[in-house]
Order: sequence, then structure tokens, then C-alpha cells
Amino acid sequence: MQNSWIDTLEETLIALILGLMTAITFANVVARYFFNSNILWALEATVFLFGWLVLLGSSYAVKKRVHLGVDLIVTMLPPPARRIMGLIAVVCCLIFTFLLLKGAYDYWAVFADLPPTSGRWFPLGFEEKFRSQSFYEVDDIPMLPFLTFLEGAINYGDEYEKLPKVVPYFVLPLSMALMLFRYVQVAIAIWKGQADRLVASHEVEDELDEIRLANKEL
Repeated sequence: MQNSWIDTLEETLIALILGLMTAITFANVVARYFFNSNILWALEATVFLFGWLVLLGSSYAVKKRVHLGVDLIVTMLPPPARRIMGLIAVVCCLIFTFLLLKGAYDYWAVFADLPPTSGRWFPLGFEEKFRSQSFYEVDDIPMLPFLTFLEGAINYGDEYEKLPKVVPYFVLPLSMALMLFRYVQVAIAIWKGQADRLVASHEVEDELDEIRLANKEL
């Protein structure tokens, strides 16, 4: 089955991030050993890119059901019991991811000059008074010209010398929202009987065996 355009978009973005990490690291090594120089922002940029890679990749892995899992006991159960266990597991994941989403948004919101949510666990609304941290910048990465609109949008017209933290930290609420959406999709699939567990686990090995068999027949 061919990948949808959404799959292609996600895979391209992940590949682009990995490529940028490789290119920046290689360029810094060349600058250091051949020109006795250094790209000051290279390390910080690769750290942020790695964070984007891991967080976006995690939600994509949920979508493709390729996270590692131990299903020894689940496999021994009859199909109805496996489905019940799958529903229990996905509900736990939904609750946990919802808490992560709330925490991620609350952490990022102040950098975007937005109010964090109220309530310790469940969001009960938005804070009326909060201390904006939209002027916070990263340590080394210079401001990118195409992001200067943020100066008027969230920084009250003040110029940024470095990249504002709102940009790299945006991956936190974005990835958690995607993760929550993916778990909702898995929950629907289990409820409809299209799946009976969160991860493919041994099913991946079966699929690989089928591919190898098909290749031999060709």
C-alpha cells in the first residue's frame, strides 16, 4: 500500500531534520580541523534538531505501530481478551499523553506570550495573570530573517539578537498533540476490531517473513 501524502510529509520532515544535523555537524568538524575555526551555534542547533527528531519521530512511530513492546502474555490470551487489554493500555496512554500535552503547552505558552492553563492536572481554563517570557532567547543560534515577524507579534516590537525560545520549544506541544491524536486513532482501530494491541511487535516479524517469501516467489 502506498504511503499517503501525510506519511510522505512526516517522513520528509524527519529526513530533513536528520540531514540538517549531519550537515551542520560535518561543517563544524571541517571548520575546526581544517580552518581552525568554529561554528558557535552548531552544537545548540543540533541539540534542538535532535529534540525535534525524537519527539516527532515518537508520534510517527505510534502511528505506524513500530514502538517496541512485550506481548508474550497478550498473545496467549483469546482475541476478546486481547482487545480488552489493548483498550485498557490505550486509555492509559491517552491519559498520560494528555497530561504531557498540558505540561508541554504550559511550558511553551509563556515563551509565545500566551497564558498557560490553570489547574494542576486537568486544564480548568487559562491563567488571567502570567509573566510573559517571550523575550527569552537561545544562547547561540542567531535570529533568522524570515522569523522577524515574531518581534512585532509577541515581543512588542523589540528586536531579537538570537533565536527566541518560542521557536525551538514549539515542538513540545506540537509533538504531544500529534501523539494524543495518534493514540486516539489507535483506540478507534482497537474499538472497531481492526487491531488488538498498541504495537505490532511479533506481527512485524510475521510481515517480514511474508515479504521474504514473496521476494523468493518473484
